[in-house]
Amino acid sequence: MPTAAALALGDDALVLSHRLGEWAGHAPVLEEEVALANIALDLLGQARVLLSLVGDEDELAYLREERAFRNVQLVEQPNGDFAHTIARQLYFSTYQRLLYGRLAAAGGDGEGGTLTGLAGKAVKEVAYHQDHAEQWTLRLGDGTAESHERMSRACTALWRFTGELFQPVEGLDVDWRELESDWLASVSAVLERATLTVPDGPRTGAWSAGAGRQGLHTESFGRMLAEMQHLHRSHPGASW
Repeated sequence: MPTAAALALGDDALVLSHRLGEWAGHAPVLEEEVALANIALDLLGQARVLLSLVGDEDELAYLREERAFRNVQLVEQPNGDFAHTIARQLYFSTYQRLLYGRLAAAGGDGEGGTLTGLAGKAVKEVAYHQDHAEQWTLRLGDGTAESHERMSRACTALWRFTGELFQPVEGLDVDWRELESDWLASVSAVLERATLTVPDGPRTGAWSAGAGRQGLHTESFGRMLAEMQHLHRSHPGASW
């Protein structure tokens, strides 16, 4: 698999893993502590495999500057309240399951074979991630008036970051229009079941909502990166 694709998908998984890890000790119920931690660990495992195809995984995670990361802006968005985290998970896990399903079915040898193997394993993990997000979307959307309002606000706020998911990634032979169409159908069906309105705002446009693949990130990403890299940069070369 070409380096650009491994870096893009690896950064997506790494950054979202860290965001979910921020819920440790703060999740609304104990069961969610375990669920979110497990999802974060799944994503971290994916990131390690993908980044190891590019170079040293620790150096790539902890020593790159902000502009060198190629993750989509959706995954770097702050957790916000629990509804925002669930909306982010719904949008991204649906995309990831559809993408990895296609990559797993494509097959290939060499680096392509490595990606096929990763996608075949990851698609099973991501199916759980998607189911978890869907179940919470239904509970919040079709719950109390307050939970419905919070879920609605979250879905609308993050909608503008979803268009970037379907910008072609170098090295991935995917029908991006078909992928986007399937994603829209899947997400729309869940939102409708949850008595939520599918947002009608733009899904692409300004640089602030569609240039993560080019190294342009939102303000919150810099703060997150500083926290994620602090220990490694403070003690270079340390091991234990």
